[in-house]
Amino acid sequence: MTAARETLAPIEEPVLRLTAAQLAAFVARGFLRFDSIIPHPLCAEALREIETNARPGAFASKAGDEKSRWAGRPLQQIWPDGAGIAAVVRLPVVRGIIDSLLGPGALYDHHHAHTVEAQQRWSQPWHADAIIDPRTAAFDIQLFFFFHETPREMGGTMILPGSHLRRVHESDIARYQNFLGQLPMVCPAGSLLVCHHGTWHCGQPNRTRARRHMLKLRLNPSAPQRFAWTGAERALAAAVRDALTTPEPWHGNEARLEIVNRLRLWRQLTGDQTFDADYWLTRLELPPAP
Repeated sequence: MTAARETLAPIEEPVLRLTAAQLAAFVARGFLRFDSIIPHPLCAEALREIETNARPGAFASKAGDEKSRWAGRPLQQIWPDGAGIAAVVRLPVVRGIIDSLLGPGALYDHHHAHTVEAQQRWSQPWHADAIIDPRTAAFDIQLFFFFHETPREMGGTMILPGSHLRRVHESDIARYQNFLGQLPMVCPAGSLLVCHHGTWHCGQPNRTRARRHMLKLRLNPSAPQRFAWTGAERALAAAVRDALTTPEPWHGNEARLEIVNRLRLWRQLTGDQTFDADYWLTRLELPPAP
């Protein structure tokens, strides 16, 4: 496998609600990217909070600390002050992305500020942030906030598109170095990368003289996830099928298995049990001969 020179293609305009095409892209590739959607004053405030550890997560809390009981609580109850990072997650565009993927009432799981010191040449091994997750009709999302500009020499986070439905246990994939089609998050300040919790990823070396920060926030659904999929959006069925049936370069001989997994997830998320592409699921559901 060889390293790709490509970088993540940005979605041009921030939106309050994701479109069917964006949702299909997320189901197919396991991520969406939004460039420069966080206003610079909020970025500066969030960076100051990270530098001063003003918002430690549950991992850094002692037993009995209130923060140690945050997991599973509604996101809206976390950080009630509404400043800095709290203001970021309350931005309409960020709330719209969260609600579009998880539905209303997202639950806080955990957050952590990932800091990579200047001139650090060590690369984090490939991993997924979960044990093998048996859920087929639900998923968590992970929001990766990049509050300052992140050029390639600074990292940032490398992801493998289309890996989210290839369930692995944490660092079982650490033996790999590079994948065909891997994409580094190289972005301007105020950018957001949203990933399915199963997406394979790793932090990249920081060859600059500046410290690098990235804030990760994991959220869970509180109810069955349902995408809007009615009326005019059904007219986009052809575009959705194209997105769901386009393989990634590294899929190779197993591309068709990944397509079937995507189609099953799309049915779960839209409630449309008749949706299919290229007859893949319908063929499997034909009744047995009498």
